[in-house]
Amino acid sequence: MIARGRNSGRIEGDDVASISGPMSEDRAADQLSRSLKSRHVSMITFGGIIGAGLFVGSSTAISTIGPAAVVSYALAGFLVLLVMRMISEMAMALPGMQTFPDFAREGVGNWAGFLVGWLYWYFWVVVIAIEAIAGAKIINGWFPQFEVWQIGVALMAVLTGVNLLSARSYGEFEFWFASTKVVAIIAFILIAAAYAFGITSPRGSTFANLTSHGGFAPAGVTAIFAGVATTIFSLCGAEIATLAAAESEEGAQTIARMTISVSIRILVFFVLSILMIVSVVPWNEIVVGVSPFAHALRVMGYPAADLVMNGIVLVAVLSCLNSGIYITSRAMFGLAQNRDAPTSCVKLSKARVPARAILIASLFSYGALAASVLSPDKVFNFLVNSSGAIMLFIYLLIAWAQLRLRDRLEAQAPGDLKLRMWFHPYGTWAAMAGMIGVLTLMALSPGHRIELWASVLVTAGFVIGYWLKLKLTAGQSAE
Repeated sequence: MIARGRNSGRIEGDDVASISGPMSEDRAADQLSRSLKSRHVSMITFGGIIGAGLFVGSSTAISTIGPAAVVSYALAGFLVLLVMRMISEMAMALPGMQTFPDFAREGVGNWAGFLVGWLYWYFWVVVIAIEAIAGAKIINGWFPQFEVWQIGVALMAVLTGVNLLSARSYGEFEFWFASTKVVAIIAFILIAAAYAFGITSPRGSTFANLTSHGGFAPAGVTAIFAGVATTIFSLCGAEIATLAAAESEEGAQTIARMTISVSIRILVFFVLSILMIVSVVPWNEIVVGVSPFAHALRVMGYPAADLVMNGIVLVAVLSCLNSGIYITSRAMFGLAQNRDAPTSCVKLSKARVPARAILIASLFSYGALAASVLSPDKVFNFLVNSSGAIMLFIYLLIAWAQLRLRDRLEAQAPGDLKLRMWFHPYGTWAAMAGMIGVLTLMALSPGHRIELWASVLVTAGFVIGYWLKLKLTAGQSAE
C-alpha cells in the first residue's frame, strides 16, 4: 500500500520533504467537528460558485463575445470540470488528505502545498471584500442613509459571527442561501425557455436572436477563446467541497464523487442560463455591469425584474461572502497544521471551529474593505487585479500533483485508484494546456494583462515567503 503520511512516500528528489509533518501526537484534540451533511456540502459548492459573477458579470462576456459566449462558458466549465476530476481522483485515493492544498504538498512538495494554501487564502480574502462591497451597494440603493462601507462592515460582522457559531450553523445558512440561488436559476431557465420557444412570447420563437445580430460569433472565433479568460473565474470554486469534507459526516470518498456531479450541474446551469439570455434578448442590447437576467425578464414582461434580481443577487453575494469566510479560515487551519501559518490557528473553539483563523481572515478582509474607501484606484484595484489569475496558478499546481501522484499510485497501490482521471494522462495535459492558453491570452490582452502580472507579483511574494520560512527553520535547527 502507498504510504499515507504527509511526508512519507514523497517522490524522490523533493528536497523540502522534511520541513513539515504531523503537528503533534495529540493532534486529534484539534480535529474539526463532523457536523456537515451531504446536503450542506453540495449547497456549499453551489454557494461558492454561483454569485454576482454569473448574475451580473456575465454581461461583460455577452456584450464582448455575443451569443457565442455560451461556447466560452462551456469551454471554461470543461477546464474546471477536468480539474475537479483530478481532485476527486486524489481525494478517493488519499483519504488521509484533509484539503486539496495537501494534494499539491503530497504530489509536488512542501513548497507547492505552502504556495497553493496561501494563494487560495489570499484569493478568498479579496473575494470576501469584493462580495461585501457588492452586497452593500445593493442595500445602499434601498437605504441610502447608510454609507456603502458601513453596510459592508456590518455584513462581514454578521457572517463572521455565523461562522464562529459552528460549522453546522454556517452549513445551514449556506444551504438556504444557495438553495435560493439554485431555485432562481432553474425558474429563470424555465421561464426563458417558454418565451424563447414561443409558448409565452407574443411574437413566437425568439431563437433567431442567436444569429440575426451579426451572427452567432459577431466578434470572431478568436473572441470565443479569449472569452474563456473572462468566464473561467466565475466557474471556479467547486474545490470547496474538499475543504468541507473534513467536517462532513459523509467522508471524503462520498464528497469526491459528489464534487463531479455538482460541477456538472453547475456547468449546465451556467450554459443554459446564458443560452436562454442570448435567445430571448439581442446580445447587443446587453449593457456591461447591468444584470442580463434582469434585462431578459423585463423583455419578457416582468416589470419588477430589477427588484427581484437585486434580491437574488444580494442572496448570491451573501452566500459567497459566507463561503469566503469559511474557506479562508479552513485554508489557514490547514496551513497551520503543516506549520506554514501560526500554529495558534490550529486551536479550536468550544464549537470546534478555528476561531482565530476566522478572525484573522475577517481582519484582512476589513483591511481590503478599508482600501476600497481610502485608496480605491490604487490599493484596492491592485488587490482585485492580483487575484485575477491566481486560481489558474493553483489549478496548474494541482494538475502537476495529479500527474505525479497517479504515477506513484499505479506503481505502488493501483487498487487505491477507485476513481480515475479521464483519458489519463492526456486529459490532464489537455487541462494544463488549456489553462496555459488562457494565461497566454491574458498576457496578450490589454484588458487582462495587468491582472496576470499583478497575480504573478503576489505569487512571487509567497514564494519568497516560503524561502524565508526555510531559512528561519534552518536557523532554528542549527541552534
